[in-house]
Amino acid sequence: MGSTEKPRRITMTPAARRALAAAERLFYERGIHAVGVDLIAAEAGVTKKTLYDRFGSKEQIVVEYLAHRDERWRAFLAERLDAAGPGPAERVLAVFDASRAWSSENGPKGCSMVNAHAEISDPAHPAHAIITGQKQWMLALFTRLAEEAAPDGADRLARTLMLLHEGALVAHGLNVFPDPLAHAREEARAVLAAAGRGAAPGRRA
Repeated sequence: MGSTEKPRRITMTPAARRALAAAERLFYERGIHAVGVDLIAAEAGVTKKTLYDRFGSKEQIVVEYLAHRDERWRAFLAERLDAAGPGPAERVLAVFDASRAWSSENGPKGCSMVNAHAEISDPAHPAHAIITGQKQWMLALFTRLAEEAAPDGADRLARTLMLLHEGALVAHGLNVFPDPLAHAREEARAVLAAAGRGAAPGRRA
């Protein structure tokens, strides 16, 4: 499957939802390759046969895990963007605020997509499109917001904001230094101010 193709999804039954909840916790905490189907079934209180009947394969469980987490993140972010002020800079900074809140509540080990990509780098894997698609969606979001803030340099500004955001997520997951997303937010504020004055993004006036 190429990374531009939409992966197949399944219809969730109550048993499938229990299995997915167990898989989400285990995959995120321990890693995808380290968690077997037997453990997921045991944690979910279902039989291995039921799990295969519902999902068909471990690959499909991984697809559902990442897709569901991405859906939750997008809904979480949408609420915070809706509540942000009307100014373009406020909306950009709301993305960093949302990521900081999400990471505190749902992501002590960092970004699930980045973590998954460390284990799934083959474009033929059905979950690969979800991983890359989520990051492409984030870049598109930053581009739309950058177009409001600095139309003439939107592409460069969006890429700079994306690098700040993604680097902060990695630093958070690795616990490199305290509160990297707050630091990235302040750097984003400076970049936005420079862009608003007509300076090149990333250069302080």
